Amino acid sequence: MTTISVALGDRAYDVVVGRGVRSQLAELLPRGVERVAIVTQEAIDVDVDPGVAYDVFFVPAGEGAKTLSQVEELCRAFSRAGLARSDAVVAVGGGVVCDLAGFAAAVFLRGVAYVTVATTLLAQVDAAIGGKTGVNLPEGKNLVGAFWQPSAVLCDVEALSTLPAREWASGRGEMAKYAFLSTALPDAPATPLLDLTLEEQVARCVAIKAAIVSADERESDRRMILNYGHTLAHALEAAAFGPDARWDLRHGEAVAVGLVFAAQLAHRLGRIDEARVALHRKVVAGFDLSADLPTGASAGELLGFMARDKKARHDLTFVLDGPDGVEPVHGVSPTDVSAVLTEMGSAP
Repeated sequence: MTTISVALGDRAYDVVVGRGVRSQLAELLPRGVERVAIVTQEAIDVDVDPGVAYDVFFVPAGEGAKTLSQVEELCRAFSRAGLARSDAVVAVGGGVVCDLAGFAAAVFLRGVAYVTVATTLLAQVDAAIGGKTGVNLPEGKNLVGAFWQPSAVLCDVEALSTLPAREWASGRGEMAKYAFLSTALPDAPATPLLDLTLEEQVARCVAIKAAIVSADERESDRRMILNYGHTLAHALEAAAFGPDARWDLRHGEAVAVGLVFAAQLAHRLGRIDEARVALHRKVVAGFDLSADLPTGASAGELLGFMARDKKARHDLTFVLDGPDGVEPVHGVSPTDVSAVLTEMGSAP
């Protein structure tokens, strides 16, 4: 078992990684909690015991569940259940549950505590940590949300034993990202992420994210590196959002494509050499992921979504590798972006 602190002063909290750690839920609830609202999905078969009275509320599966109307339903349900400001919300699930439950906790009664029991690899290495909550709009992913830090996060790797293959792929895409962010740790580890056990991989990813969030909670600059590979990934997801989706990409699968795209863009801008691009491809392949753009992807359409990405600052902003490591780069030329997308096989 490994415990990693997210050092945020009076909002600091622990992330506990290991086998069977969900049994610690009751111990990690804030003091004074008398009732808990457990938010989960019907397909999630992970038992938790908060040690106090609780109600269970189910949210739909899939990215389409992340809506303002679903947050309203949760808040109304919390009210009917008598949840008080001194009580807590417990999210049991993956990224969708974390985002919905966390945002509902942030806005209900102007903020109640919440704890996350992360049940997917994606949630354990990324989504459950850092306090970013939110829902989607038709115009893009996670455009409405709040920074609301949890009181604790439990990453029980036993819960991953029944994870479907596509969910593994989604988590591995985020892991591939962290393979290039190890310099965020005070003592950069020598052992490559791919060479660690699963529990060690999760713990290292958590440690990297905790260090970055502790240094830049509100994403003023440094925390933006956590979006490595995500600008294209969000565009790919947005282009396929809705009932007329032309391709099916899980978040981590889209991130894997975005990582190789970001490497090729950095190479085009003279920031890294071909060997570094090859390393990105090697890491992505090592996590059994594809770096290929989906068939039918259009450079023009993807550029439009990238310009509306929530990380943009009235220009095209990317997180790119370089001589000083991964960092935000503002004012990237649309011509360069389009050229790289074309190199990767996109339509105009």
